[in-house]
Amino acid sequence: MICFITVTIFWVFSVCLHEFGHALVAYYGGDTSVEEKGYLTLNPLRYTHPIYSLLLPIVFLLLGGIGLPGGAVYINDHLLRSRRWRMAVSLAGPLMNVGLAIVLVMPLRLGWVDQSPDSVAAVSLAFLVLLQVSATLLCLLPIPPLDGFQAIAPWLSDSLRSKLMAQSGIFLLGLFVALWYIPAVGRAFWEVAWKAVSLLGADPQLAAAGWREFQFWN
Repeated sequence: MICFITVTIFWVFSVCLHEFGHALVAYYGGDTSVEEKGYLTLNPLRYTHPIYSLLLPIVFLLLGGIGLPGGAVYINDHLLRSRRWRMAVSLAGPLMNVGLAIVLVMPLRLGWVDQSPDSVAAVSLAFLVLLQVSATLLCLLPIPPLDGFQAIAPWLSDSLRSKLMAQSGIFLLGLFVALWYIPAVGRAFWEVAWKAVSLLGADPQLAAAGWREFQFWN
């Protein structure tokens, strides 16, 4: 139960940090309206959307342990100075997840916590690292409306971009079905995620233990 509470609180913070990254780069890229909208803050209420911020991320955590950033920041692309700035805004969120994963793994790498499967701190940190990694991988997929697609969207024609974004719901549904019901797709995704966790310096077995501890009801 302690792991569940700890991970949930840190996950809300990471969602805020992800969206703050988008907003901060957008501000320097020319969209100063993000300041008026209150996005240059880590206040979770500024980024909350009842479905994308609460329902879907919680469902993803409960069902599959996939980190799904669920904030809602509305960037005025027309105010950004160039296509490169639009691409940078899209990539800023996932980069925040990468940075947070590095910060979270440091107590494990430096031996500040007991790296035992019985240590709530260790398994919670390792699982949080896994969540940041899975969120980054998911966001960087070039599928509408994920950040990976938004990063290349400025370089597409307006008509093609509009057509693809209009079908974003179908693309997302197809992605989630593939992750859960096509073994080869799910296996490939998690193989990359576990490898990245290991490269960062966290023990994948600790992350798996944290995943199990998080699901205290099982």
